[in-house]
Amino acid sequence: WRAKEERACLSARVVREGPFVQARSALGGPSVCGALKPFKMLAADRGRVAFKPAPLLRCPMVPQVDRWISEVVAPASYRYLGSYVVRIKVASSYSCRPINGTRGRRLSEHGHANAIDISRFYLADGREIKVKTGWRGPADQRRFLRAIHRGGCRFFTTVLGPNYNRQHHDHFHFDLARRGRNGGGRVCK
Repeated sequence: WRAKEERACLSARVVREGPFVQARSALGGPSVCGALKPFKMLAADRGRVAFKPAPLLRCPMVPQVDRWISEVVAPASYRYLGSYVVRIKVASSYSCRPINGTRGRRLSEHGHANAIDISRFYLADGREIKVKTGWRGPADQRRFLRAIHRGGCRFFTTVLGPNYNRQHHDHFHFDLARRGRNGGGRVCK
């Protein structure tokens, strides 16, 4: 399903190269990991929010990440913190590994460039909001982080955060894995 979905996204030109999104060479080959034509996403929300480091994502992920940032993260940061997010720390994107890096488990969505992990948000006023300390930290940070976690559930099929398990105590995980019998299920924890 991934290749079919990615081909449809690419042929519809849903993602176009520009100053904030660059096409990269295919990942994979004979291995089980990879993507047909991944994109390096340097920034979102028309360049207003930079990524460090830039994630490598497959075509369907790029617009979802962009929409989540422009429709959820930007308004929530201003509402709860009084300042806009200008940079996001990416903890992980493409990585050919099993789930949670545990040997013997099935391949993570990271192995298909179909997932992104985010650990920190940098604000225009110089503040840094860490998922690790903000999730149970000051009230304004808790409200912001919970709002963007919850808001991610509108755009991704899997959203995991600090309440999920100890492997996610310091970051949010977002992906577009197919869930359930018909592929329409969601996990938001």
